[in-house]
Amino acid sequence: MSKLTDKNRKLLSGTAGSSRRTVIKGLGAAAGAAAIGLHAPFVHSADKTIRFLNGEPSAESVRAMRFAAAQYEKETGTKVQMDTVPAGKAYEKVQASIKSGRPYDIATLIFVGDVLILAGEGKLVPINDIIKKYDWGPRILFPMKGDNFWYPYDYNLCWINCRQDLYDAKGLKAPGDWAGMMSNLGALQGDGDGQLPYGIVHPIGSNGATNYTAFGYMWANGVHLFDDNWKVVLDSPEIAAKAGEYLDFMAEMTKYMPPAPAQAGWPNLVGDFQTDKISHTPGTGRLIDTMNVRMPDRAANVGAFLFPSKGGESFAVNHGYDGWVVLDTAMSDEALRFLEWFSDEHLINFLHTSPVHYQPTRLDIYEDPRWQAHPALEQFKRITDMQKQVLSDKKIIIRSIDTEGPEPDVRAGKVFRSYALPEMLQNKILKGMSNADCITTAANKIREIAAG
Repeated sequence: MSKLTDKNRKLLSGTAGSSRRTVIKGLGAAAGAAAIGLHAPFVHSADKTIRFLNGEPSAESVRAMRFAAAQYEKETGTKVQMDTVPAGKAYEKVQASIKSGRPYDIATLIFVGDVLILAGEGKLVPINDIIKKYDWGPRILFPMKGDNFWYPYDYNLCWINCRQDLYDAKGLKAPGDWAGMMSNLGALQGDGDGQLPYGIVHPIGSNGATNYTAFGYMWANGVHLFDDNWKVVLDSPEIAAKAGEYLDFMAEMTKYMPPAPAQAGWPNLVGDFQTDKISHTPGTGRLIDTMNVRMPDRAANVGAFLFPSKGGESFAVNHGYDGWVVLDTAMSDEALRFLEWFSDEHLINFLHTSPVHYQPTRLDIYEDPRWQAHPALEQFKRITDMQKQVLSDKKIIIRSIDTEGPEPDVRAGKVFRSYALPEMLQNKILKGMSNADCITTAANKIREIAAG
């Protein structure tokens, strides 16, 4: 994990100016790469092709990746074939390419568990020399036995988006605890002026949307799944009490949700908010970036806040992250050269294709004038400032199901894919089971999965 220095805390709070390094770093880039033991891109690499699986399918992101590929071919002669799939299908696409005997050379993955599985099977090559070039934010590098196999390019954190215009009209403030959350939801739900039909949508089905958006309150309330020795502690007396409070809170909040939360999914998180059905939705900056293109006036009305704990002692975001891996192929060396080159020359251009959503993982990017140049970062400063606060404020909790445990491990990934925690919610909300039974059932399933 990276350690935040005083300098980097200043960078994240916006109090540090541009460094001399950002002005001169373009000079002698190849020499700089050689100095740390990585080679500059080979020139005239005839008939060489790097196969890159891109998991960001928006038109602007695809354009940025294809532009970088074309530039790299122009400079080096090495082609970069860009294939694109939705991020959620990338792992299956990678596995299929491996089974076919033509694995991708670089691929996008959005789930640390998948990275660890592939690394454990010897399918990936370490990217340590690239990783050590940069200064990284907290809880974003997940090394396996000392080796880094994953280049994270954005945090993809989940918080609560809200209708700031309705908040302002009624004099509401971001909730500091669960009581405040309930009060705000109630104030904005109804058929009166400044009210909408429902307050919030929280999927509770056995799906990725629930894993990603429903448990921020639970993390804020101090719940964790394992101790430092991989013992399941969800049903221990201390943690079970906090988890029970969370279950009661979620059950009560259903009165502010549209019907059938078990059927809700990704489309509802965005569509219900954009169509004035709900005043709050858990999510990321992607909502804001999308609205800023299609409905800029409406985008200006979006506010955001962190998941609060019951009593307001702490706040949390649910971890998300996206990143790239380099597979062990005949083109691995070329793929590493491209990734290093792209990271220095084109990463910021790529991040700018969704600037509020793609929160940088590298702390040096925040001070780079190229990053600061995007107008959306100033336009939505209240949200980008919140993003920086998450990285610099040690009191803010960054957790997710698949990053639980004392170290990166496939056990947490298996728990993520088992949907044990969504089932805990379903048992409470849909079946009316007691908190104790819900928690015990989930804990026992996690034990079984972790032991398998």
